[in-house]
Formats: sequence, C-alpha cells, structure tokens
Amino acid sequence: MTPAVPDPRPPKIPESVLVVIHTPDLQVLLLERADAPGYWQSVTGSKDSLDEALAETCRREVHEETGLVAEPAWLSDWQLSNVYEIYPRWRHRYAAGVTHNTEHVFGLCLPAPQPVRLAPREHTAHVWLPWREAADRCFSPSNAEAILQLPSRIGGGR
Repeated sequence: MTPAVPDPRPPKIPESVLVVIHTPDLQVLLLERADAPGYWQSVTGSKDSLDEALAETCRREVHEETGLVAEPAWLSDWQLSNVYEIYPRWRHRYAAGVTHNTEHVFGLCLPAPQPVRLAPREHTAHVWLPWREAADRCFSPSNAEAILQLPSRIGGGR
C-alpha cells in the first residue's frame, strides 16, 4: 500500500464566505463543483489569513471563481452566519480535529447576468437561474436557504 502524499497547502481556515450572486430581478448564478459533479452552489471560500476582512474574502473568491469583479457598492453583508459540520470528504483540507466551519453570508447584486470565466480546478459549469430554481438545485442547505431569503433581502416580496 502506497502512503498518502501530504497536501503541500496550509490547512484551510474554518471561516468562510457564501456569496449569493444575483440580479435585481432575482436571477442567481450557480456553479457546479469540479470535485463533486452534480453539486451546485454559489461562490464560497475560506479566508486566506485570520486577519483577512470578510468583504475582501468575498471579492477575492468571486474573482477567482468567476472572473467577476465584486464592486463594493454591489456587495452586501447579510449579517448572517451559519455554523455547520464540514463534510467528511473535505475535512482533510483543514487542520487535524477541525470538524466545523463558520460561514458568513453576503449578497452580490449585479445589474444583469454577466459572462463568467470559471476556475477549471474548482468548477466545471455555471448557470443563471430564477431564484426558486436555483435554491432547489443547491446541494448545501445553507446555500439554498440564503437564496430563498433573496426577495426579502433586496426589498421585494415575491
């Protein structure tokens, strides 16, 4: 049996962002994970350092995963955090013994659906969907719940 090759990257910080990218008419951008075909999600990502501001984590992750620029005026902190158990298949990315992550939810309202440049190591496909359809497609319950909050978050009552 061949020993496992250690991951050369430092362990991920168990504090992340979830960025729901949407338009004023509630079209939502979803990305399909490269490491889990059929798993659709919004932009997510961990802080690069303990002192990285959450808004900076959002801007960095949005650009890395989609090529989009998250203008500060379009980004909103929903003041919502979710603590969840890290899926066992991804725990190896964290320090030994880390089992939970704190996810901070943000919205990014773009004027209209934009072309996306995917990071091929992270995502294989993208789609813009109406908000209810997008929520139904998400594999993550916290991601689906965030999308379902969109109408109230942007002042609509749909």
